[in-house]
Amino acid sequence: MLSHSLDGLSSKSRALKVLLAEPRGFCAGVDRAIRVVEEALRRYGAPVYVRHEIVHNRTVVENLEKKGAIFVEELDEVPQDAHVVFSAHGVPKTVPLEAERRNLLYLDATCPLVSKVHREAEQHFADGGSECRHILMIGHAGHPEVVGTMGQLPLGAVTLIKDAQEAKTVHPENPDRLAFITQTTLSVNDTAEIVAILRERFPKIEGPRRENICYATTNRQEAVKRIAPECDLVFVIGSPNSSNSQRLREVAERSGAPKAILVPKLENLDWAVLKGVNVLGITAGASAPESLVQEMLKALSQKFTLDIEERIVKKEHVTFSLPSLLGR
Repeated sequence: MLSHSLDGLSSKSRALKVLLAEPRGFCAGVDRAIRVVEEALRRYGAPVYVRHEIVHNRTVVENLEKKGAIFVEELDEVPQDAHVVFSAHGVPKTVPLEAERRNLLYLDATCPLVSKVHREAEQHFADGGSECRHILMIGHAGHPEVVGTMGQLPLGAVTLIKDAQEAKTVHPENPDRLAFITQTTLSVNDTAEIVAILRERFPKIEGPRRENICYATTNRQEAVKRIAPECDLVFVIGSPNSSNSQRLREVAERSGAPKAILVPKLENLDWAVLKGVNVLGITAGASAPESLVQEMLKALSQKFTLDIEERIVKKEHVTFSLPSLLGR
């Protein structure tokens, strides 16, 4: 809580260097998903139902709830003939089929880069000819994106590979008829290690034409790698259930920061962690709004004399259009 001030931190006499990683915060897929819900509310009026958190950030969810969105985990919580939005993480094929059966008007806010992985999985599976290729998916068990991607293919067609150890021990039925895909929000380095193991064990394995880890995940990890060695502490603004935010925290520590912590909201911060910190790094996960970063900087400026430096690794200019049902 803000009241958790430490003796000496309330004075602005102490200088604090802040390194701001850029890119940080919202990616194009997150921005599109939020716009889908907002436009649906504008066109159809409240309530609009959203299956699962539209993106993994409580601030975003709470702001949309104030506008009339109702978040549910499954379609059986949605009234007949209602409007429903599928989250940016994607859904198994059974979900739109169930929505159609129940006469729900649905809008798919799945990130186009996640949809690309869905299509690649289907193509690899079908291109196996008379004997379909088995798919190895690198990702985190239970994550909505993984559940949605595996749900594009028949049960048993995909095996989840969670880490390097599983890559070393997986025993597919036909090692010569394999392909791999990955979750879009993984650690770039960890995934490269797993892919290298799979390629060594299964030389004929097919992979994506382009890397599945999305541009936003890659760019944010690269940006935090650049600042981490200079920092005493790194704040990652993001929610605990956000895969890309968790990966940023891990990458910061592996890249030289003595400590990195996840900060979902300003009120979650124990200010005692800043004792002895002279250089603070700040980044934000792809589902965290920039307003949370600015709120953090404002609070810090009330306790320290700040020297803020933004480190820009790359400028992003990616945008995605809204679903055709919304007319853009």
